[in-house]
Amino acid sequence: MAVLAFSAGILSSCTNNTAKNNLTMTDTIATSKMLPATSGFEQTIDGKQVKLFYLKGKNGMQAAITNYGGRVVSLLVKSQSGKMIDVIAGFDNLKGYQEAAGNYYGALIGRYGNRIANGKFKIDGKEYSMFINNAPNTLHGGKVGFDSKVWDAVQPNEHTLELTYHSADMEEGFPGNLEVKVTYTVTRYNSLEINYEAKTDKPTVINLTNHAYFNLNGHGTGTVLKHIMQINADNYTPVNKNLIPVGKVETVKGTPFDFRAPLPIGDGIESDNEQIKFGHGYDHNYVLNSHNTQVPAATVIGDQSGLVMKVFTTQPGVQFYTGNFMKGAFKMKGGHPDDFRTAFCLETQHYPDSPNQPAFPSTLLEPGKTFKSVTLYQFERK
Repeated sequence: MAVLAFSAGILSSCTNNTAKNNLTMTDTIATSKMLPATSGFEQTIDGKQVKLFYLKGKNGMQAAITNYGGRVVSLLVKSQSGKMIDVIAGFDNLKGYQEAAGNYYGALIGRYGNRIANGKFKIDGKEYSMFINNAPNTLHGGKVGFDSKVWDAVQPNEHTLELTYHSADMEEGFPGNLEVKVTYTVTRYNSLEINYEAKTDKPTVINLTNHAYFNLNGHGTGTVLKHIMQINADNYTPVNKNLIPVGKVETVKGTPFDFRAPLPIGDGIESDNEQIKFGHGYDHNYVLNSHNTQVPAATVIGDQSGLVMKVFTTQPGVQFYTGNFMKGAFKMKGGHPDDFRTAFCLETQHYPDSPNQPAFPSTLLEPGKTFKSVTLYQFERK
């Protein structure tokens, strides 16, 4: 699957006229009443216009994505019975996402997805410090990460949304002016494809991902504990009580982390395993056996819908998270609360705390280089 070419021109091409054209296209694409209305997202933040965009694939799959944090708001997929279901846990208005900001629902994450120990790392011997927002660590980019930024948006056709963001030098403590482009595409193969690209003018660290919460039975249908999960990983990175990797790569064999063969998510989630207790369930990085767009990194089946989701990625790891901190505190789409473990995440990524773990794949991005990665969430019926 080819990654779209990086274009500096596109990074600055979002104009008021483009925004008006986007609204016209969005209104044309909006064929399903299941998608949230654009009116719930129309607001100006820090002088930039927030909008909701609709995407549609040739085989009927539809998505709603907002440029506030680049969040996937809805994803409509046809179930085994032929009914369209929304597999994304999210809100039908901007206010909901702002109030639940710490849960990162559907958001693009950066500059660094996952945790950095003690909010510190070094590049060429110089130490950089970041805001501690997940004591004692920095999580998902710091106090105001990419999830809370209004991205510039261009919608070139009904299938595609291009989002760009300029992250200034030392924003949230990260060095270098970073130009980021993320392209969402709803493909003819019933997949949501996410292409990530970035360039910097100083050496920096980067770990971009998406924090979509999935329920393959449909948003608001109860827990995901009976979903069948398979992860193509022989190993994972065990963590300490602060969810920072201890520097080892260990086998999943004989542990509750072994999803090499398909198993219900809930089978081992309440075990006495120390790692499970540290994560309050699954909240761990898996070391993928292969990372490309030909072999699935993970396959999940909705136990009620029969819907199958296959995840493909060029990233070396994936964070499996089981909604352990969903507490029913917020009303989501359709009035459904975000109840405990009613969604799961598969966040494709480099490993947590890689800037402080020399044995892990490097997350260093240098001037003159372009970071690229692609992740696909592909859907089919069992």
